[in-house]
Amino acid sequence: MEPTMPTPGESEDAVDARFWNRTARAYARHAIKDLAGYERSLASTRDLVGAADRVLELGCGTGQTALRLAPSIGHITGTDVSSEMIGIANERRAAAACPNATFMVTDGRSLAWPDQSFDAVLAFNLLHLIKNRPRCFQSVERALKPGGLFITKTPCLSEMSAVIRLAIPLMRLIGKAPSLSFFTADELASELTASGFSIIDQARHGSVRTDFRVFIAARKAAP
Repeated sequence: MEPTMPTPGESEDAVDARFWNRTARAYARHAIKDLAGYERSLASTRDLVGAADRVLELGCGTGQTALRLAPSIGHITGTDVSSEMIGIANERRAAAACPNATFMVTDGRSLAWPDQSFDAVLAFNLLHLIKNRPRCFQSVERALKPGGLFITKTPCLSEMSAVIRLAIPLMRLIGKAPSLSFFTADELASELTASGFSIIDQARHGSVRTDFRVFIAARKAAP
């Protein structure tokens, strides 16, 4: 794959969108490495959202998770910065004949829905790709109804080995990786608490000895 390097005046969001557009088809072919852990995260999410809930998924990728959850909820809207990822998600939605899922391209800043539109917001394998997480949490809080849930599962790169932590910036420098942020699970939980959310669940669902992906469910304050 050719490296994805920024052009003069191009935003970091645009660079990342190009990266994911170029890798979308290969990404869609990859099997889930820890299927048992993935299934546990799906089960926990289903336990938290209701059959009539309206749900937003940020960074939905190729739509796999949204389509797995759709039969258990009222409606799910999946968004992603990559038009190629959303194209694949719509192909999968059509193949699954899933009427209660919608997919759309967004840059994460142009929110196309009114305030307090969703009962739950999901962000799986996303937060480590976002530099300005407080701004993201503010957008999530705005999108949620009072008492709504923010559910996330994301790699905590600061908990990974020193070799991997050193390699990631080098890969980013040559355009072989997207923007990445480093934090621990406890740091992420603290950021959410500082943004006004109450943590109701924090767990590791992986089936391997060392699981760097933390599952967190946090509730927006009710009036």
